[in-house]
Amino acid sequence: MLHKLLLLLDIDFSWVNLFRYHSFRAVLATLTAIACFIFFGKWAIRKLGSLQLKQYIRDDGPKNHQGKAGTPTMGGCIIVSVIIVSVLLWGELKNIYLWLTLYSTFFFGLIGFRDDALKIARKSSEGLSAKGKFLLQCLIALPVAVALYFYPGFDTQLNVPFFKNITPDLGAWYIPFAVFIIVGFSNAVNLTDGLDGLAIGPIIIAFMSYIVFSYLSGNIKFASYLLIPYVPGSGELAVLCGAVVGAGLGFLWFNSYPAQVFMGDVGSLPLGAILGTVAVITKQEITLLIVGGLFVVEALSVIFQVGYFKISGGHRIFRMAPIHHHFELKGWPESKVTVRFWIIAIILTLLSMSTLKLR
Repeated sequence: MLHKLLLLLDIDFSWVNLFRYHSFRAVLATLTAIACFIFFGKWAIRKLGSLQLKQYIRDDGPKNHQGKAGTPTMGGCIIVSVIIVSVLLWGELKNIYLWLTLYSTFFFGLIGFRDDALKIARKSSEGLSAKGKFLLQCLIALPVAVALYFYPGFDTQLNVPFFKNITPDLGAWYIPFAVFIIVGFSNAVNLTDGLDGLAIGPIIIAFMSYIVFSYLSGNIKFASYLLIPYVPGSGELAVLCGAVVGAGLGFLWFNSYPAQVFMGDVGSLPLGAILGTVAVITKQEITLLIVGGLFVVEALSVIFQVGYFKISGGHRIFRMAPIHHHFELKGWPESKVTVRFWIIAIILTLLSMSTLKLR
């Protein structure tokens, strides 16, 4: 929005043409999001505390977590607000992909808000039921998938990393596939959010890679050269990804160990949904399994733990799931688990970047 007003000055000031470029506006969105946290972060966290929006800690978790009880939570409200404001300022608001992603951001945020509110009201870890939450997520992701399927020119073929000639077309099955990606990563990020800075670090790293993917997929020359799907208009998502990176960096300032605020489900659910939505739009859905490999492992650790517990009559694979708690119970300090998981996220992102040339 703001860049459109500035472009009215391009007759008198040639430098204003910089605002036409996705890359430049992505940088501005990043800086705007960081600035919002710098100026309003402390006030917002104090406000969360004054409203008694404080974290409940389960008794069956790692004992060192008990000291975190009472820390302000629902910091995701700040993250979501900052992302939306930054995108509205620097994004091209006629772009359908931008609005579909903002739709995911807002409504997945509402699910997380309701879940957090119930936990706080009940003073327990029980919010929305798992089935109820999953159903709501699917109902919200479905319109995004349907809109993309029927959008003129949108391709339902899959881009398979490392193989340039393997492009299966899912047809109408692309709709449930897209829903699965969006909902799956929303929950995977939610499961990862269990230690100070653990989820937001890999989120920042993942969205930095998707700034690149969205920019390249929206540029016909780069897309043709790299043999990746060209998606007209998807370059605008670089602005949104930049906003997420900036919001993540701003939040990490306060969420790093020892955390002054937690994001809650109101932050983790929409962040995962944004990641899934951007991956679907840029046709990098399978690449997301590499970029977000850490989130995938965290989710699988819970699935395997629960499944094995049921079929084995009470035995466990890990000391505790998600897997980051397993390493805590093995004696790793919380900060060591977090930093090592960040390193893994960086390695996976570098590997995902290699898919652009290795075909």
